[in-house]
This record gives sequence, C-alpha cells and structure tokens, in this order.
Amino acid sequence: MKGRTVFKNLIDGEWVSGEAGKNINPSDTNDVVGEYARASAQDTKDAIAAAKAAFPTWSRSGILERHAVLKKTSDEILARKDELGKLLAREEGKTLPEAIGETIRAAQIFDFFAGECLRLAGETLPSVRPNIGVEITREAIGPIGIITPWNFPIAIPAWKIAPALAYGNTVVLKPADLVPGCAWAIVDILHRAGLPKGVLNLVMGRGSVVGQAMLESSDLAGITFTGSTGTGKRVALASIEHNRKYQLEMGGKNPMVILDDADLNVAVEAAANSGFFSTGQRCTASSRLIVTEGIHDRFVSALTEKLKTLNVDDALKQGTHIGPVVDDKQLKTDTDYIEIGKQEGATLAFGGEVLKRDTPGFYLQPTLFVNATNSMRIAREEIFGPVASVIRVKDYEEALTVANDTPFGLSAGIATTSLKHATHFKRNSEAGMVMVNLPTAGVDFHVPFGGRKGSSFGSREQGKYAAEFFTTVKTAYTLA
Repeated sequence: MKGRTVFKNLIDGEWVSGEAGKNINPSDTNDVVGEYARASAQDTKDAIAAAKAAFPTWSRSGILERHAVLKKTSDEILARKDELGKLLAREEGKTLPEAIGETIRAAQIFDFFAGECLRLAGETLPSVRPNIGVEITREAIGPIGIITPWNFPIAIPAWKIAPALAYGNTVVLKPADLVPGCAWAIVDILHRAGLPKGVLNLVMGRGSVVGQAMLESSDLAGITFTGSTGTGKRVALASIEHNRKYQLEMGGKNPMVILDDADLNVAVEAAANSGFFSTGQRCTASSRLIVTEGIHDRFVSALTEKLKTLNVDDALKQGTHIGPVVDDKQLKTDTDYIEIGKQEGATLAFGGEVLKRDTPGFYLQPTLFVNATNSMRIAREEIFGPVASVIRVKDYEEALTVANDTPFGLSAGIATTSLKHATHFKRNSEAGMVMVNLPTAGVDFHVPFGGRKGSSFGSREQGKYAAEFFTTVKTAYTLA
C-alpha cells in the first residue's frame, strides 16, 4: 500500500525494515493497529552481536547515566498513559481502564528500577585470615534475551527490560508476535531517552524464527521467558546446552478457596475479578473455585448473578467490563475446553456462548461450570480464557488438599474471616503468591513475582529480587 508506515526493528541503534505483519484489533478485526516488521534469523543474530559488543561499555557505565535513561522512560510512559493505554486496548483487547492501569504500572516499574540504579549495594566483610579484606559485589551477567507474552504487552516487557538495564546488562527483546505495538513504543522511548547503540535491540516476529535464533545463540548470557509451559521447557533445554542462566514464568491453574465463614460479597468480587477480568487471560487468574458445602449454593447463585451484570464488548467502549479474547486461535481453545467440560460431566451454570457485537471480534461470555471435580481436564489444564469451575468440598482441610493438587503453583487465594484458616493457608499453600480476601491476579510492582512447581523456574521477578537473575556475585580478597 502506497505511503504505509511500517514499524521497524531496532538493531545496533538503527531502525531496520523487513517483512511486515499486520497487528489486528481483536475488538474489531477490520481495524489494523499497525504493520510491524518481522525480523529474520540473521536480524536476530545481528541484534545479539550488537548487544554483545555494547556490553563491556554499558556494564561499566555510571549509575547516573542508567538512572537518567530509566527515569526519562518512566516519565514519558506516564505522560502518554492514555495514548499508550488505548494502543494496548486495541492490540490486546483489555478494557481501556485495565490497559491504562497496566501502562501506569510499566511507568512505575521503570521508576523503581531507576532508583535501584542508585541503590546498588554490596558487602564488606572481614576475612577469617588476618589483614585481609573481603568485598562482595554484584555485576551484570551479559547480553540478555527477553521473550515476552501477549497478555501483558507493556508491563511484562517493562519488568524484564528495566532491571536488565539498571544492573548493566544489554538486551535483545522479542515480544509476542500478536502484540508488537506496546513493545515497539517502549523501545522507541528508551532509544530516544539516550541509550547507546546496541544496548537495547528489538526483534519482532515469529517465535519459530526469532525465538529459535535466540535459543541457538551461545552469545546470550541469559534468557528470561514468560509464556507457555511447552515453550518454557524448550528454553530450559536450549539454555542448559549453552550453560546460560534462564528464568521461566509459565502456566497456572490457580485456586480460590471460599470457606463457609467468608464474607459473601468479598468472595464473589474476588472470584469474579480473579477468574474473568482481563478476559481470564492472566497466568494468575483463578479458574478453580474451591467452595465448602455450607456456602456453596449461595456463592454459586451470587456469582452467577454477578456474571450476568458484566458487559462483554469492544475494549474501548465505556462500560465494557470484559473485552474480547485475543484472537481466533485462543477463542477456539476456550470453546473447545467448554465442550470438554460438558463431556466430562460438569454442569454449565452460566455463559459459554460466542457473542456478536457491533464490530467483528472474538467475544465470549464469561463461563462458569459447577459440579466439577479436580480430576477433570478443565480443572487441571490451563485454559487461559474466561472459564472457571466450581469444585465443592467438605471443609477447609479438603479445600487445602484440592488447592494444592495441581502441577502448577503460581498464585492461590482464600476468602475467609477466620484468622486461623488464613494464617494456615498462607503457610501451607504450595504457591509462590497467596492472597487473603483479595483477587489472585493483583500484584504490586515492587515485590517479588513468581511461583513454584510447573509455574516458574529460577529466581523471582520484580522488586529487589530481580537482581538474583540479572546479576552475578563476585567475591574479591585484598591483602591490607
């Protein structure tokens, strides 16, 4: 098309063109958000080489230089929160308020790590030998490959890029092919904020091309990945072969326990938010609602009434509570699981219908199953859509057992007014994050994020704990 704009990849400080792919709005498939260049395997190799070449200088750069870049980036993201939030809503399908909220969070992450640049600390210890001093410091590990998913297209790139740069690493970023727009915007902002060439490289495109080239490279010192469990295993195997650090954030099948003594309104709001907001497309979403007998029927009735009030529509429309599923492939996955749930013997209590709206999009009713068991596929496999199942249990002890009976361990929640049960659940839940009377999907930007079992591998993300992945420890001895 004559005069069209193609958003290019950034390699060694230069914007590089390539085969372009269309970024489609899932709320309106007639709306092309933009055309974004797809990197080749050679482009990816060039980006890695640039990051490797830039590492020695950037890793020894002054802390004020790094602080200034990250602070400028935070300030610009915050100033453009409405614009960037609209971009996010158009390309991913989050409602506009959710999208703006995620954009603000990205700004907060860059601001936090701008501060971390000035808080780099080590230890000075006496040796067990006389007249010898010991210094323990943290240093950047080298070029980092960052692979991000489509469900948080601005926050997850932010919480990986910001610490990588703050601690002196260089970066090769591969965002999800479905949502390149927000990643491009962040890279453009960082580039204009004054990063030297080669420090940050953007290679958009298919995982089979760009991601594979990253996995095969021996020049990346680390890869941090968020995405599917299957791809995460491939990242791990490839990283072991190259003896590099790797960090994996993968799936979840998170439980929300509702006890008889719970405040019903609190429980319903937490369950609705956890299971269905952001169209259920969160690794921290609660798709297993484990409910004790005494409150079960009241909870199901109240949650069903709540779901009836939620408006599914265009992400940009005022009053929309739930936007579309991200694309036709994910919509098919969701509807296939709904059929699987019916075939397994669960009862469809609400929803499950593909909806028509004013614009062509991937709209799905929030879907609630009851009479589910924890052995059903809908209770064991991550669906990644607005589909949740209610599992009836006798008491707290059975609820805890069922909650922990999963190959995943990212987030878990409990609704209760019992301090005894809340305290016991926090200690005995086999999850990396535990919420009491709160949605399982709400986390802060300055504290560690991550899970256990099949959900995560490696050190935690976010907050000061990010240093565990993005740095290595050096111990130096000096004779006085």
